[in-house]
Amino acid sequence: MEKSIIRKSILNDLNSLSTEWHQNQSSVIHKKVLIEETVKKAHIIGITLSAFPEVDTWKLVEELWGQGKRVAVPKCAPKTKQMTFYEITSFDQLEVVYMKLKEPIPERTSKMEASQIDVLIVPGVVFDSRGYRIGFGGGYYDRFISEYSGPTIAMAFDRQVIAQVPVEQYDLPIQMIMTETKRIECLKME
Repeated sequence: MEKSIIRKSILNDLNSLSTEWHQNQSSVIHKKVLIEETVKKAHIIGITLSAFPEVDTWKLVEELWGQGKRVAVPKCAPKTKQMTFYEITSFDQLEVVYMKLKEPIPERTSKMEASQIDVLIVPGVVFDSRGYRIGFGGGYYDRFISEYSGPTIAMAFDRQVIAQVPVEQYDLPIQMIMTETKRIECLKME
């Protein structure tokens, strides 16, 4: 099945979820992420600010700040499909950009190199246990991960994990998926 069809099917399912269920299950996933050894040891976490129906990341960012962690969020360059991460210390350092996404205001934040990010929390719509994912179709994260050597974690609801995601030439797997009921260590592809 094509990625676009799978993406649409999962998004339709996620959009039917109640706000209460979504918030409760996001919270369960946050607790599991926060006790991961790589996250506990990390100083700087790279994370995208979520939009419903993705697993919420806003509350997780607040929890990371509360633990003294530094948080870097991406700014996307649509022409080049590249992402640059910037450290934010407040949600006031964000602006609304295309597709109603919130991104850092470069003039009010500090740029972070990929090598400075200790753990990268990768978004997606659909995942499989090998670590392959279907995102929103821009390819931003595959480009970034190709130059990033640190640990990668995805947060997803169980219903977002399917048997097998179609894989294309430039797709790169992530290392771990955390759901409300599972901790999936993805296979290392040699």
